[in-house]
Amino acid sequence: MSVFVDFPRVFKGAIVALDNLSNTIVSTVAFQYNPEKLTRTLNIRADNNDQNARTEALRLQGAPTETINFSEVEIDATDQLEKDDQSIKDYGIYPQLSALEVLVYPKSLQVKRKMDNARQGNVEIVPFEAPLTLLVWGENRVVPGRLTDLTIDETAFDVKLNPIRAKIQFGFRVLSYDDLPWDQRGAKLFLKYHEKKEQLANLSSGGDRTQITGVNVSRTLSEL
Repeated sequence: MSVFVDFPRVFKGAIVALDNLSNTIVSTVAFQYNPEKLTRTLNIRADNNDQNARTEALRLQGAPTETINFSEVEIDATDQLEKDDQSIKDYGIYPQLSALEVLVYPKSLQVKRKMDNARQGNVEIVPFEAPLTLLVWGENRVVPGRLTDLTIDETAFDVKLNPIRAKIQFGFRVLSYDDLPWDQRGAKLFLKYHEKKEQLANLSSGGDRTQITGVNVSRTLSEL
């Protein structure tokens, strides 16, 4: 007699790159193994205007600046080597690493075009533009942003010195509707992320909000 066990579906975290003009997905780098830990830092953007400080004390300039740091994302080619995967035999995990690294490089065609223009005496001063990247971490956290740093610790190699195991640390700076044009998809995605937070926050207290701390806050306020 066989027993069917209904295991819950496990979502994979990923970095998704969008073309800035068409908003189409140009690459997806899914985590082979979801990291066990991430650290989020929210820097509050309060209004620091000293004029009328008492009346402006609670004002916010916008959404907080959020950074997300992943301490250990693992990539391991052991299983693919056992399955005789030809790509892994030829390149190890170079393709997976490169897919992440190119997100912080300008396009080589853009660099060549700039070199050609320089040879012709034309100087371009506009910096290169990276694709908009999305951090996908479950259904409740799909946020636009950019990679801010990337550390790759390669820990094993094949006979060709291709890396076959690595641990990656990276930082991700969330871009909000205060950073992006309001009509862009990235700004709309962040607004949806913001609205989702408010929906989840409403689920947190439940019951009688005046009694949840053990103190009747409403009564205390009425006594002022």
